[in-house]
Amino acid sequence: MYYHLYELNHAVMQPWRAAADATRLFYQNPLNPISRTRYGRTVAAWAEVFERTTRRYGKPTFDLDETVIDGKQVPVVENTVWSKPFCNLVHFQRDLAKPRPSDPRVLLVAPMSGHYATLLRGTVERFLPEAEVYITDWVDARNVPMSEGHFDLDDYIDYLIEMLNHLGPDTHIVGVCQPSVPVLSAVSVMEQHHSPNSPTSMTLMGGPIDTRCNPTAVNKLAEEKDLSWFRDNVIMHVPFPNPGFGRPVYPGFLQLTGFMSMNMDRHMIAQKDFFMHLVRDDGDSAEKHREFYDEYLAVMDLTSEFYLQTVQTVFIEHALPKGTMTHRGEPVDPGAISRVALFTVEGENDDITGHGQTRAAHDLCTGLPDNMKVHYEQPRVGHYGVFNGSRFRKEVAPRMLNFMRAQSNVKRRGKIKAVA
Repeated sequence: MYYHLYELNHAVMQPWRAAADATRLFYQNPLNPISRTRYGRTVAAWAEVFERTTRRYGKPTFDLDETVIDGKQVPVVENTVWSKPFCNLVHFQRDLAKPRPSDPRVLLVAPMSGHYATLLRGTVERFLPEAEVYITDWVDARNVPMSEGHFDLDDYIDYLIEMLNHLGPDTHIVGVCQPSVPVLSAVSVMEQHHSPNSPTSMTLMGGPIDTRCNPTAVNKLAEEKDLSWFRDNVIMHVPFPNPGFGRPVYPGFLQLTGFMSMNMDRHMIAQKDFFMHLVRDDGDSAEKHREFYDEYLAVMDLTSEFYLQTVQTVFIEHALPKGTMTHRGEPVDPGAISRVALFTVEGENDDITGHGQTRAAHDLCTGLPDNMKVHYEQPRVGHYGVFNGSRFRKEVAPRMLNFMRAQSNVKRRGKIKAVA
């Protein structure tokens, strides 16, 4: 019912958004002398703030058309190399004059927690000069017809295993936040079956491996409610005329509301500052605000079965750290991992994934020697800063890439010795 009211409200506001946009264009028109006055900029600012506040933000694009390698501009093309109803695997193909075999092949597993994979645009951009990058581009559940079936945590793990098999050996998998549990599970299953395509390394960044460690507000909410509460209060059906009409989902707008409520004062101040930047004609600051919120406010729906299974397995039962997690009825044993090096990253000020929750993966991977495990805590960053921003680019990413290269070199030397 709430989802239908949300859609109805969006439709009702359409004429008002159109009027606000027309007003903005009128008062920003360089042929209109009022546009150069403070009054004109104020009216245009009010109109833009209203339009942006009431619109629905569509899926952003990566817009990564080029990168710089060895001081030269290199074109980049997005290619979908693997596809299933709920996810596409996108390859950022670099048009290199000569092959660079030393560059690691990186599979970035983007969060499936309400935002699109473009949330990792900065992560991809940083890796492109030094790696062959692939990313999971999750599909908005409201756009997947009911005829395509369901998608739960077991399917998620299956998808990751299929992608790793598609990419082949010597791949480095990176789970950013939410995917840390399914990534660790997928690698565990592959190792349990002695897969030749197990990745060379696994990096887990700000992920809820064990949410009993320093639980945050998000973790406490899940522990205080039973699964029936989530089923009754946050699961809704996709309204007509969306392609996924009738599919039970956890709507993206609910997830966004939860995120924003945690720092509502900060978002209110940002809106006020944006308005003042427009009035003062501070174009650069206003554009930075647009870029951030165009991404932040673009959300997608999650299938109900995936959401509920994740809440139960990860946040209520703590199944993975307790050793009770299963995949397709078979136990998931991280202790079986013996060939995949582990790198974990946490942020000092992370208020989404508490301190120690990601590092807990080291205690679970009992089959790995200490020289194949590395943990790094990035000072002075929150959750977002773990995988994006200036400190990620300068301090986190170089450590990750060096770790990947070192593990690939060890693997190659091992093969050479084995052949000899």
